[in-house]
Amino acid sequence: MSAPASPDPAPDVVTRLRRAGCVFAEDEARLLAAAAQTPAELAAMVDRRVAGMPLEQILGWAQFCGLLVAVEPGVFVPRRRTQFLVQQAAGLALPHAVVLDMCCGSGAVGAALAVALNHAEVYAADIDPTAVRCARRNLAAAGGQVYEGDLYEPLPGTLRRRIDVIVANAPYVPIEAIALMPPEARDHEARVALDGGADGLDVQRRVIAAASEWLAPGGHLLIETSERQAPHTAEAFARSGLTPRIASSDELDSTVVIGAKQAPNR
Repeated sequence: MSAPASPDPAPDVVTRLRRAGCVFAEDEARLLAAAAQTPAELAAMVDRRVAGMPLEQILGWAQFCGLLVAVEPGVFVPRRRTQFLVQQAAGLALPHAVVLDMCCGSGAVGAALAVALNHAEVYAADIDPTAVRCARRNLAAAGGQVYEGDLYEPLPGTLRRRIDVIVANAPYVPIEAIALMPPEARDHEARVALDGGADGLDVQRRVIAAASEWLAPGGHLLIETSERQAPHTAEAFARSGLTPRIASSDELDSTVVIGAKQAPNR
């Protein structure tokens, strides 16, 4: 699926966006012009963009792994680097795999895996009600089930030890670093989607600690993190009985820690 066709924008719109610091002002202006039904609506959308609201939240969608993913105001906007998390998970999952998108946000990762995998059984969970609403829209075509609550707490017990792949783009920004983030994220995305605690690893540790209770034998947990944090994330995997390895992509500037649950000896 591709983005809607975009008309040429008015020069004053491009100028306003460029002055506001939008690097791709012409492209953004075309997308806004295509989305607006009236000149007044376009003016209001440009005002929101100039004020720092993410383009994706204004448009109501983001592009991710070739999909158009619904994104509401306040919801974490899927990043390009997270495509690497999808690639790594898709390489591990077999047809008919049971997949859990933990801390799913808009459900972009789960939706992309539903497309990439053959007949996957996809589940997702997030604590933010607005994100859950988006994820349900984005996973509806795949028949995905989305649960609202704190990490594994809302999941049905029938999933215990059945999940082949858990993917988690859990918040990993150290709390003191949130103030240094771009205003688009800092001011317009839910704090719960960003705040990883003092060292950025608080939520990751909780995801890792309980993962073995939900993974099938031979299953995998994959967590996106930063290059600096990855060794500490890998240590947490090992402490929880998962065999860790670190994968990285220079092209996408992305780091993923992958942990394998040991299969029983035959």
